[in-house]
Amino acid sequence: RRQVLAGAGKVAVAALGAQLMTARAGFAQGSGTGALVVMFLRGGVEGLSVVVPADDPHLQAARPRIGMPSSVLLPLDRGFGLHPALAPVHELWKRGQFTAVPAVSTPDVSRSHFQAQDCLERGGSSGGAVEGWLDRVLDALGPGTGFRAVGMGSTLPRALAGDQAPMTIRTVDEFKLDVGDEIRPQASQAIAAMYAGIEHPMATDAASTLAGLEVARGLATAGYQPAAGATYPEGDAGSRMRELARLIKADVGLRVACVDIGGWDMHTNLGTVDGGDMKNQLTTLGQLLGAFATDLGDRLNDVTVVAMTEFGRRVEQNASGGTDHGHGATALIVGGGLAGNTIHGAWPGLAPEALDQGDVAGANDYRDVLGELVSHRLGLGGALGTVFPEHRVTPLGITR
Repeated sequence: RRQVLAGAGKVAVAALGAQLMTARAGFAQGSGTGALVVMFLRGGVEGLSVVVPADDPHLQAARPRIGMPSSVLLPLDRGFGLHPALAPVHELWKRGQFTAVPAVSTPDVSRSHFQAQDCLERGGSSGGAVEGWLDRVLDALGPGTGFRAVGMGSTLPRALAGDQAPMTIRTVDEFKLDVGDEIRPQASQAIAAMYAGIEHPMATDAASTLAGLEVARGLATAGYQPAAGATYPEGDAGSRMRELARLIKADVGLRVACVDIGGWDMHTNLGTVDGGDMKNQLTTLGQLLGAFATDLGDRLNDVTVVAMTEFGRRVEQNASGGTDHGHGATALIVGGGLAGNTIHGAWPGLAPEALDQGDVAGANDYRDVLGELVSHRLGLGGALGTVFPEHRVTPLGITR
């Protein structure tokens, strides 16, 4: 139904929708404030090259070609170091606005990208609920503005799929009715009239979308320049994070957002600290998060960004200078209200007896990570049983 209404986010604006949007803003639920941004790093990030167990003899022995000496790592704690390509993120670590959780896993051990991604985005096991976990978050939050949930891109993120009606946009400027300027007002009135007075979920979705388009029109007219000299990297990922910062700073009522960043399936040419696919990807990721934090300034205190991936990689390097699909992954968290300056969660280590069939063991359930962030940022601690119905969330101490 979202495609019927908006296609690629191009539907009309209407005064009726704008009025409904304003009214809904006053009925938002949840005691938390600010926005939760879920960044999905698709492909299975090799977490042992991101948050690195420095000087671990088992890791060094398993990776003679792609290992990193501890001397080049940016210091964290608990024996870990950060890849130097993430220097902008390390600056956030110093301010208590970055942390990480190693050995994160889904309840199902699957080395299939599609199965593991689907499990994570549904927030359950392979036989659990079918809607996305963020759709259940929106159910618990209750009504809000038309921009309360946004998927940054051209398709609806799986985590938002369900009975709610999130926005899916590429850029604010592109979010408009795809007709000529001379007939746009008439087209707007016609579409609004189609749904006026109808008691149906489609009418609610239409009004919400129309209201969002009215807001987008105002933002597009005003234009946008990132603050404090923030420079986002070129490409889709940079554009999406820039537009997300724009929406947050515009106070449009955004509570939940999704951003996808692909390119992490490194079976070959993972590389070293001096070059390779991992350094290239992490350089871009560091620039994204650094620019986003700079652009938001003090508003970062009202935002939590969690970067997740479907699974980790094998501990041992393969014959092609990369790593194959594994289990325990690493979650990266940026924002305000964090219990910073420490790495959180259990760490099983990399001794042979601690591994799960050659993989990092899944010592920390990803729903404990997400559940704590949902409780802290969105104020839904009492609703975690409905957000993750198959799991009792145990906080890891990530937030203050």
